[in-house]
Amino acid sequence: MNVMTQSWHTMMEFEPPLVGCVISARNYSFDTLQKTRECVIAIPTVELADQVVGCGNTSGEELDKFEAFGLTPTPASLVKAPLITECHANLECKVADSRMVNKYNFFVFEVVKAWINPAIKHPRTLHHMGNGVFMVAGETVKLPSKAK
Repeated sequence: MNVMTQSWHTMMEFEPPLVGCVISARNYSFDTLQKTRECVIAIPTVELADQVVGCGNTSGEELDKFEAFGLTPTPASLVKAPLITECHANLECKVADSRMVNKYNFFVFEVVKAWINPAIKHPRTLHHMGNGVFMVAGETVKLPSKAK
């Protein structure tokens, strides 16, 4: 089982839900994704910072990251890659567009199922900004919207 390590991701569309993601061609995750054309994007909380750094600094080709970092794999329902139980959210994804992979290592995923961990009431999610710098999100505000 491989815990995919990705570099950057961005929301691209709401319907169907699309996420763009850059994954280095040097990573084992890149080769795995090229072969399987599916993955899970797991969104951790700040409490998992040590595991996030550990997963990002090791290769799934060399070790089982679930075992090495004390994470729990849970079967996904629509993709073969497992969810990470301890994470706040998990997005089951299938490659929707790979035209930008050769030039930019940029995959477009369709989110086919999303999971939220109900045990995490007020998530402070962890987001990589590059060069070992992370942002912690957590404060939410509700503003008026005409969107459905």
